Amino acid sequence: MIDLERIRTNLSEVQERIDQACVRSGRGDAPRLLVASKYLTSDEMSLLRGAGIRLVGENRADGLEEKWREWNDAFEFHFIGHLQSRKVRQVLPYVTMIHSVESMSLVEELEKRAESQVRVLLEVNVSGEETKYGILPAAAEAFLERTADYGKVRFAGFMTMAPLVADPESARPYFRGLRELRDRLATAFTGRYDLTELSMGMSNDYEVAVEEGATIVRLGSVLLSST
Repeated sequence: MIDLERIRTNLSEVQERIDQACVRSGRGDAPRLLVASKYLTSDEMSLLRGAGIRLVGENRADGLEEKWREWNDAFEFHFIGHLQSRKVRQVLPYVTMIHSVESMSLVEELEKRAESQVRVLLEVNVSGEETKYGILPAAAEAFLERTADYGKVRFAGFMTMAPLVADPESARPYFRGLRELRDRLATAFTGRYDLTELSMGMSNDYEVAVEEGATIVRLGSVLLSST
């Protein structure tokens, strides 16, 4: 069973590895560390607060409101799971960013339901795997062109999931590909979108993602493991 001291130890080790990855890549800014809170009950969220974690990401719409109502003074909530249009009303009031926008129907529903501007990330399937959500890189520019006139839905960058590989180094081309796509489209959409965010890297490959420019890493088991 996970306890506070184990989370603190894990967090210290992860932060040290992130710092080392920043040094190796010559970057002066560290990414934000997001903890996937789907592994924890609402009561167990106190462990994250005790460890000093401030950014959490929920994968499921169900249960998000309960956690937010109890813990919104302690955490910033993001939504990081696949979001169906019919679940938008369950998510919108409780999060400051949605990482998984990848369809026009979802953009339209967000625009319809949002009471104010909502920051979102475009989910890109850099690896082209059929089992993953996200649009293909080649379709990203046209997608952003179609959404540029929506007043409430504001794209802040991109998200991807690399293939699950034994050697984290094998994930590097996918993270680099997303960064290069972001760099190109950030220039193309200057004045319309501020495409600064790169949500990439998980427990098995976050160091490589940091080296390739991640601004948010999404971590779960590496922090919440009891061993």
